[in-house]
Amino acid sequence: MVHFFRTSLGVMALAAVAVGVSGGAEAANGPFLSHQALYELSLVKSRTSSINSARGRILYNFAGNSCEGYTSEFRQVSELDSGEGKITLSDLRSNSWEDAAGKSYRFKIETRMNDTASSQVDGSAERDGDHINVKLKLPAPKNFTLDGTTVFPTEQIQRIIAAAKEGKSLLELSVYDGSDNGEKVYNTLTVIGQPIPADRAASSPDPSTSDEHMKSLTRWPVTVSYFDREAQQKEGEQTPVYAMSFELYENGVSRALVLDYNDFVISGAMGKFDVKDTKPCN
Repeated sequence: MVHFFRTSLGVMALAAVAVGVSGGAEAANGPFLSHQALYELSLVKSRTSSINSARGRILYNFAGNSCEGYTSEFRQVSELDSGEGKITLSDLRSNSWEDAAGKSYRFKIETRMNDTASSQVDGSAERDGDHINVKLKLPAPKNFTLDGTTVFPTEQIQRIIAAAKEGKSLLELSVYDGSDNGEKVYNTLTVIGQPIPADRAASSPDPSTSDEHMKSLTRWPVTVSYFDREAQQKEGEQTPVYAMSFELYENGVSRALVLDYNDFVISGAMGKFDVKDTKPCN
């Protein structure tokens, strides 16, 4: 149960795939669309008897441009009912900024479980040649390096969009988003399905399918599996910590989220989608 909430920040990168990028050849590194997206979370199925119900919301705000970089505000409030009156409530908040070129990343994350004191992570990461320097302020001061092939959340989305446009079906990336104690790196495997043409109606419409920005766009079914990098290196572990499935539009917006945490599966239906004014890049 706790595992679900601790790893749910990884969802930030992809539940937050409600980021829009310009079409055409610049899609892999083009400007993003400032917006707000709301996802309603609900239990799809439980593979064990320990989860009776689950519900929650993800609220995501995104703004910026390719000159000043991109800021995101993410909040996920979730409630799990394990029966016999055992309710676990989690409130996760994150604020981050990422350089448009994927060279710098700053993040502040706060997680609260039930009535316990909140846990905080505060740090930054700078790309320097063939490695990344990470400096943590919280939960404790610490400096360390990551392999330079590791990407930050916004660049992860850019890479997935570029791969989809190129017709690729598989993409492997190591991703760092500052989650857990600020030291976690996930190995990810992205599987990209065949493109869905713009004129094919969605089986379950939501605010994205009726938005003028989306009506003429192609989308792809995408599944991203997250693996514990340390476990893979030490034990050769190949079972994902969790996996996300969604439909990804060519402008970066995602819909029809399904979050698989092995023991149970959560759906994230888009309940609201608002495009915001984007400051021009001077």
